[in-house]
Amino acid sequence: MKPIKARMTRGLQHVSNVPTCDNSGAKIVRIISVKHSKTVKGRTQQAGIGDMVMVSVVSGNPEVRKKVFPAIVVRQRKEFRRLDGTRVKFEDNAVVVLKDEDGNPKGTMLKGAIPKEVVDRWPAVGKIGGVVV
Repeated sequence: MKPIKARMTRGLQHVSNVPTCDNSGAKIVRIISVKHSKTVKGRTQQAGIGDMVMVSVVSGNPEVRKKVFPAIVVRQRKEFRRLDGTRVKFEDNAVVVLKDEDGNPKGTMLKGAIPKEVVDRWPAVGKIGGVVV
């Protein structure tokens, strides 16, 4: 897992309900923890673009509902700054559900744009992604 080359603002909080942008069967997921997150005691965890999170499926197919999966945040509404000074933000929040913690996506196609920070960090997600911004 490579580091992200941007000044990442974390726009999604712990226990946020987020839609998915893949065809894994999950529609809405809830963020229950953020992997590799370092905070002080009592502070809630936050996730940004390219972070791996553990999610619980709130709505979707009955086979995946009420189960816990790893996921990657691919879009957030809160803007973040790239190293060249440009600021990027998306129209919605979205995650991609994974099969395992190695970064292999559960679905076979992604809807919507994906930032280049996610493609650099998670190449398997970038392979099935469409538009790279």
